[in-house]
Order: sequence, then structure tokens, then C-alpha cells
Amino acid sequence: MSGRPKIFDDQEVIGKAADLFWRQGYEATSTEDLLAEMGIGKGSFYLAFKGGKKELFEKALAQHSENAIARFKKELDKTEDPIEYIRQFFRRITESPKKIHQRGCIMGNAIAELSNTEILLMKRAVHHLQDLEGLFLKALLRGKEQGKLTSKLEPALLARLLLNNWNGLGITRRIYPDNESLAAIIETQLKILD
Repeated sequence: MSGRPKIFDDQEVIGKAADLFWRQGYEATSTEDLLAEMGIGKGSFYLAFKGGKKELFEKALAQHSENAIARFKKELDKTEDPIEYIRQFFRRITESPKKIHQRGCIMGNAIAELSNTEILLMKRAVHHLQDLEGLFLKALLRGKEQGKLTSKLEPALLARLLLNNWNGLGITRRIYPDNESLAAIIETQLKILD
């Protein structure tokens, strides 16, 4: 006998869990919080996520990362001007409402929260941000080849600086959650591409 069939969509409930973890953090999110957010019972939860909250958090980070990286890569591959794409990627931050700014970056939050307690989970978040850096580098190399990158800095250093800017904005947007302030900061940061 295999028990009751699963009656929920994994992607959907993991997405709901990711959203809750993003709002509250890993430690502050209880299993009860997750059950309520995902709309599933305890038995279904442990049947689907045998490792409990930790396994769910790992899957939530992975799903969020895969979706974000795939979207970035798809848009980057379609664009004719990869340097302008990077600029627009950062500028889109200023289209977010205050409540989104106050959440910061889910990966940056995970690294900051878990660096001393859950090293393996923290490394998952690090890997995502390194993937983002790799996509920045891909865009920069393509831009250099096209003659659209005019900066004299090496593309690898620029990619790391862009990642640093992204990570910093994850905190700064929590401190100054208004789009006008963020736009001024972002435009100044983007001068590294000139």
C-alpha cells in the first residue's frame, strides 16, 4: 500500500515556501508557518520533503536560482546589446515596490543568515550568485567582442564588481527602499561599464 496520492504541485508549493523564506528568513520560519503558506498537511509535507524544513529550503533556493538564472540567460541570449542588458537588469530594481526592497536578495539573505550555522545551505546560495557572476562575464565578453564595452577594466574583474554591486544593493535597498535614491546609486555604480 503506497498511501494517499500527492495532491499538490511541487513547483507551486516550493515557490510559496521560497517566498516565505525570503520574507522571514530560514531560522524564523517554522514548519507550521510553511504548512500554512503552502496549504498542505504535515503528513504530505514529510512525505514530499523527508528532510523537513532544511530539504525544503534547499529546494526553494534551487528552484528560485534555476528560474532566475534561466530567465537572465534567455534574455541575455536574445539581446543585441549585452552591456545595455546589464544596465537594464540593474535599473529594473527601481521598478519594485517598497515591500520588495525591504526583502533584499533571497540568496544574499541566505548567505548572511546561514554563514555560521548551515554551511551547506549557505554554499547553495553562494553557487547561485557565482552563476550570476558567470552570466555577467559572458555578457561582458560578448560586449567587448562587439566593441560595446568601453571600460578598460578586465571583464572578469568587472563581472565581480557587478556581483558586488548586486549584493550591496540587496542590503542598501532595505535601508533606502525608495526608487529615486536607488536609481541614483545604480546609475553611479553602472559607470564602471563606461
